[in-house]
Parts: sequence; structure tokens; C-alpha cells
Amino acid sequence: YGSVFGVKDSHDDVVMSGAFAASLRAWSDRKALPALLWQHRMDEPIGVYTEMKEDDVGLYVRGRLLIDDDPLAKRAHAHMKAGSLTGLSIGYVLKDWEYDRSKEAFLLKEIDLWEVSLVTFPSNDEARISDVKNA
Repeated sequence: YGSVFGVKDSHDDVVMSGAFAASLRAWSDRKALPALLWQHRMDEPIGVYTEMKEDDVGLYVRGRLLIDDDPLAKRAHAHMKAGSLTGLSIGYVLKDWEYDRSKEAFLLKEIDLWEVSLVTFPSNDEARISDVKNA
């Protein structure tokens, strides 16, 4: 999952269910999906997403690394298979939010999603890679 709903992350943000809906519709209208980046580096795309949707858990993503064409993607794939790279993290522009004093957290209600990165340390500790296929 690129993001898991209802989890307070290391920035005191909580992504709410439905936060990605408008952005995913806009991407769908363009017949595209957000970028698959390495560690949030805009100059290092390493693959493409083939599926992205909200479900009851969060932002479900499925993608393909360009391991035959990109040495960094091949390296990332090796780390994913070894279990040394397990995190995912979202890059976005915040459109709507509110602060919840009782939770001491920012509730993110609408997000304009730009990318979902493979990362070593995800801000949302539950945003993890769950399945790695062989090349």
C-alpha cells in the first residue's frame, strides 16, 4: 500500500479515506497514473504503476520496475526481494485538511497525488511493499 488510512505518520498526518479519490479520477481522465520514483527523487523514475485505487485499507498500488532498462530499478528490485527495501511513500500537494486536537494530528482529506516512491523509511509505517515478483 502506498498509504494506509487512519494511521498517524511521523509528520503527525493521518490520511483519511477518500483523500485520493479526486486525484485518481483526474489521473484516470488523462489515462495515466502517478510516477513510480526512487526515494522521492523526481529525476529518478524507476518504473510505472499499472494499477492504483483506494480500498478500505488505503491506497493500493501495483507496478512494474524497469529492471531490464534501468540499473537503479534492478538494484531496487534486488533490495525488495532481499527485504532491505520495504517502504512506500506518497508525494503530493495537499488540497484539504483539518487539525484534530484530540489526536494531535493533521487529518488529510484531499490529496493531489503526484508520485508514490519506493523508500527505505516510510513516514507511514504501515505503507509497505507486500509482494515482489521475480524478474
